[in-house]
Amino acid sequence: MISIHESSIPVIIRTLTALSGVLAKGEAHAEAKGTDAANYLTMRLVPDMLPLSSQVRIACDVPRRGMVRLAGGEPAPMEDKEGSFADLQARIADTIAVLETITAESLEGAETRQITLPSPRGEMEFVGRDFLFNFILANLHFHCTMTYALLRGAGVELGKSDYMGVTLP
Repeated sequence: MISIHESSIPVIIRTLTALSGVLAKGEAHAEAKGTDAANYLTMRLVPDMLPLSSQVRIACDVPRRGMVRLAGGEPAPMEDKEGSFADLQARIADTIAVLETITAESLEGAETRQITLPSPRGEMEFVGRDFLFNFILANLHFHCTMTYALLRGAGVELGKSDYMGVTLP
């Protein structure tokens, strides 16, 4: 049986590392086109959507906070300052650093751990396994996909291998 740790930490780190690569291509594209990179951070697909910078922040925060909670801890706050590509890259690096401290031992029994999340609409209750697969990983992939789509829509040359963080033959 695959453990919660094996199902989460390596997957999240790989996905965030790929997100870092996507952002690097976005920044390089802006520089090559002579476009202010800050314009990319405010892009949205539709007016009521969160901007690219928020997509990256959430792609980091949900897994960081969620995995710390699954490990029985309380996540430390992280300052929201997404004013540049460098800020976004730092947030990804800081998130990965936190995730790397979560051990397999700290996640033993996490699949049945009760998780209560505060929400503007009221508390959300989860059992650990459902929290991981239906909330943490779902949010991670959704917000990484939105970041990819925003940059791809801006003309950044990205492909599936960039999103997946792999080199295809």
